Amino acid sequence: MKVWRELLLGFLLGAVVFLGYREYRRSTAWVTQQTPAQQEQTQFDPASLEPGSDATGLTDEINQHRGNAITRTIQEVSPAVVGINVTQVREYRTRNPLWDDPFFRELFPQRIYRKNVENLGSGFLISPNGLVITNEHVVHNATEILITMTSGEEFEALIIGADYYSDIALLKINGENLPYARMGDSDDVIIGEWSIALGNPFGLFSYNDQPTATVGVVSATNRDFNRTSEGRIYKDMIQTDAAINRGNSGGALVNSLGDVIGMSTLIFSEGGGSLGIGFAIPINRIKEIVQELQATGAVNRNYWTGLSIQNLDRLIALSMKLPTTDGVIVTDIEPLSPGEKGGFQVADVILAINNQPVKNYNSVRSYLENEDLRVGDELIFTINRDGDNKQLKLILEEMPK
Repeated sequence: MKVWRELLLGFLLGAVVFLGYREYRRSTAWVTQQTPAQQEQTQFDPASLEPGSDATGLTDEINQHRGNAITRTIQEVSPAVVGINVTQVREYRTRNPLWDDPFFRELFPQRIYRKNVENLGSGFLISPNGLVITNEHVVHNATEILITMTSGEEFEALIIGADYYSDIALLKINGENLPYARMGDSDDVIIGEWSIALGNPFGLFSYNDQPTATVGVVSATNRDFNRTSEGRIYKDMIQTDAAINRGNSGGALVNSLGDVIGMSTLIFSEGGGSLGIGFAIPINRIKEIVQELQATGAVNRNYWTGLSIQNLDRLIALSMKLPTTDGVIVTDIEPLSPGEKGGFQVADVILAINNQPVKNYNSVRSYLENEDLRVGDELIFTINRDGDNKQLKLILEEMPK
């Protein structure tokens, strides 16, 4: 039985080999029977493609699919992005050779001298008549501002208004029917959506009048930073991992619809390069500041409340039957002041401002310093009066002269 099984298996294996060999001989015979001209026709020659042929149509279709929302946005917004070259006056201080020893301070007083330096940055047009937005630090103390467009045209720019604290500047160039970017709504930004940074990193714009585009996503929104060592205030910032480098400051951050959602401003960096953590001022904040800059050329922060306050101590807290010493007590209210108009009374205990808890006088001062408040802003105070908590609305007014 075993012998018959082995003979049957050998017969089947031989049949498979024979049939495969016969099929192979048929295919090779067909090729060898072709003439050289016929063999040449069976080979694909890209040069033989004629316009309008099916293969050309397929190539055109593939090229069309290479375009997408990002490439269309870059093509649409790029003409409105500009490179900015600035001559600035900067102050330098000579270092005391004997450090800061009080004994030698009078012998070697610190000297301050000014020097013209070159700086560069980015900007974008927001109107057909030449209004340009950029960072204030790009044009700070500028004596000359030169703007280059993607068309190769160069314009001298004037500063219409600049706000140091919010780091926003509005410039003007003489032109008509200029390309401009469409401002979007930064309150509608979605974490994870595409973000495209367009600007002039390292001055590359000057080589071929073309902005650099980097692509990433919106990493986070509403990033708040305390007042910087230079005194600037950055609130509600948009975080992106699109590469932002030196020279990108003032450039447009746009979404895949082509709407400007922010202005590239800050990066976290250890050596000056991009680490994929950049921040943009939201466009809604820019709109508010630009509107005031257009109207007055500056932002009015010379406000007052008319309230005098002091810390709560344990004795005051006990006398007022308060559970803790958290908060500050109103000790005086100036007549006709915003505080009086807001309904404050002496002995009111302020517990929170715009839902931010108040522990003591320093927390009030810190809040006012870091919120970038302006004349006309509204504050909601949570107070305790006679044991009951209530809310009062105070509208900041310009300090009387």
